[in-house]
Amino acid sequence: MEVIKTEEKGSDVSLATYVVLDACRQDCDVIVVISNDSDLAEPLRIVRDELGIMTVVVNPQPAAQRSRNIAADVFKQLRASTLAARQLPAKITDQAGRVIQKPAAW
Repeated sequence: MEVIKTEEKGSDVSLATYVVLDACRQDCDVIVVISNDSDLAEPLRIVRDELGIMTVVVNPQPAAQRSRNIAADVFKQLRASTLAARQLPAKITDQAGRVIQKPAAW
């Protein structure tokens, strides 16, 4: 059996820290998070319920995989077609003439 585990360590904690910090400092009117990580549920609840900042969650995963633990004032589903339409081409050339190729797995 082969197990592939792709997991970032610390990025959710870092994001949550700055979301709450921005809300506490009142450096924002709205917090928008593009994530489906249920670890963000409590920080977003605090921002919304305790600090009164509007929260928007955009789910980049397929709708069937949506985390029901994340509550927000506004929830949007990011469609695969919308994401694909806003990506750079598979191959671009920079100002120096170097060709940059998107990895096939992307």
